[in-house]
Amino acid sequence: MNRRDFLLSGAAAIGVVGAAATVLRMGNPQAAQAAEKFEVTKTEAEWKAILSPAAFDVLRKEGTEYPGTSPLLNEHRKGIFACAGCDLPVYPSETKFDSGTGWPSFWQEIANAIGKTEDRSLGMTRTEVHCRRCGGHLGHVFDDGPAPTGLRHCINGVALTFKPATA
Repeated sequence: MNRRDFLLSGAAAIGVVGAAATVLRMGNPQAAQAAEKFEVTKTEAEWKAILSPAAFDVLRKEGTEYPGTSPLLNEHRKGIFACAGCDLPVYPSETKFDSGTGWPSFWQEIANAIGKTEDRSLGMTRTEVHCRRCGGHLGHVFDDGPAPTGLRHCINGVALTFKPATA
């Protein structure tokens, strides 16, 4: 196999994995949340009218933004990160840390701000986190974070807004 064939086969493999991830994600969009009742509910058209296409894909279709693309990744001011769908405060800036993953990461949420469901997509079991008020998909939580919780909430920046603290 020459270098060109090797590179083309690698690119093809990445494409297949990406397509499979999309199919698996689309086959199970917020199935667990569907049974839950949320304070804020809207039709798909209403969500599309208030959210950017990227935010709609993440919050309503369980998409994932590309790593390293969120301006919130480098947000280090004191304040609150809120759900981009319903404005519920979900993470305090004091719990944000640089995980090196390319997504905003937090070691603790604000009390009673998120819901969790088991996510078995992509051939693995993960814990999905969503806004407890509107059900919007935020990201996933893993047990490889820093003290004191040992958790890493790996959150899509497009699913959040930032509100700086007032002096």
